[in-house]
Amino acid sequence: MRVISRIVTVLAAIWAFAGVASAQEFSGLARIDAAQSRIVESGRKDVQIDLHLSQGVPYRLFTLDGPPRLVLDFQEVDWTGLTPGALLRTDRISRAQFGSYVPGWSRMVLQLAGPMAVAQAGLRIDEVTSAAHLALRLSPVTAEEFAAEAGPPYDPRWDLPEPAPLVAAAPGKDPDSPLLVMLDPGHGGIDPGAETGGVNEKTLMLTLARELREVLLRSGGFEVMMTRDDDRFVSLERRVALAHQAGADVFISLHADSLSEGLAHGATVYVLAKEASDKASALLAERHDHANLLSGADLSAADDQVTDIMLDLARQETRPRTEALATALTSGMTNMGGPMNRRPKRSAAFSVLKAADIPSVLIEVGFLSSPRDLKNLKDPKWRAKIAAGIRNGLQNWRKTDLARRALVRQ
Repeated sequence: MRVISRIVTVLAAIWAFAGVASAQEFSGLARIDAAQSRIVESGRKDVQIDLHLSQGVPYRLFTLDGPPRLVLDFQEVDWTGLTPGALLRTDRISRAQFGSYVPGWSRMVLQLAGPMAVAQAGLRIDEVTSAAHLALRLSPVTAEEFAAEAGPPYDPRWDLPEPAPLVAAAPGKDPDSPLLVMLDPGHGGIDPGAETGGVNEKTLMLTLARELREVLLRSGGFEVMMTRDDDRFVSLERRVALAHQAGADVFISLHADSLSEGLAHGATVYVLAKEASDKASALLAERHDHANLLSGADLSAADDQVTDIMLDLARQETRPRTEALATALTSGMTNMGGPMNRRPKRSAAFSVLKAADIPSVLIEVGFLSSPRDLKNLKDPKWRAKIAAGIRNGLQNWRKTDLARRALVRQ
């Protein structure tokens, strides 16, 4: 079953419609009609997708494999009011995620319970109200047929920016110059991260990152940049590339995950390791990196961009500095009252920690699955204390790091 040419025709027609939209007051933002939108079973094996929008917008769709997913991109949709629970009325779609993707673009990702192809697709626009109805029908196909058609098309109007090339850190930096910290609020946009009781990880971590940035700037001796300063999706590879572009001295990724297996609470600082230090760490790394499937990126061979020898040489210097950074941050947060995890320093194969020449850590500030941690994360006074602890840790680490590097040069 091949419907690619049909999809391209539909997309071209929508772009053409957008081109003459100015005469019809056709703006770039559409609102989802949550009450009318639904995904249901159609017949014995098919799935019917009906998305109702306040107006027509350019869109495209394609499939990705491993796991099988259907991706719908729009320019652009306000998803307010839509929830996965209300949208999904069939177990043939196992998961739905939606949100902003890159500036000006929105994305919906539907994880399929089995391989399915788009059998029909069409966008109808009411001539009177301008309201739009996107209707799709999915039909089962073999795994081989699905794999043959899967893969994101490339179009610079829709896709992520090309990753910036890795560059060496600026040589000969003045020891008295401010410490450039790249803060990385986890998740964002289409990827909400952990969610519980109407609270999600992406929003909490963006709030904490902004507050931490303010604490660092007011303290003096710091410059701060962020991988995202609003609710947008940023790929894992792009986060690392941004740190290199900025010439960051330190990279700190902020998270507040949720674990369904066992009990987990308190803050934890992670450094990069090929093998996770424990089962929980391995599970978290798998969850974090799985989010990057939303962009269709595969980071499994990211290190192939640079020879293993060059990476190893860079990490020989960076690894002990990173370990010292993790220890200093752990002490700083502990001294401010934490609470800390019973094993506050761990290691895991998080992709965002793979910069070979930048000391990089990932802080799980707490767990949304822990009632105590959730209460803390929602409390501005507690967040102020944990931000102060991170600042203190950075200040102490920098003093020690400068002294050690001076000894090494001697």
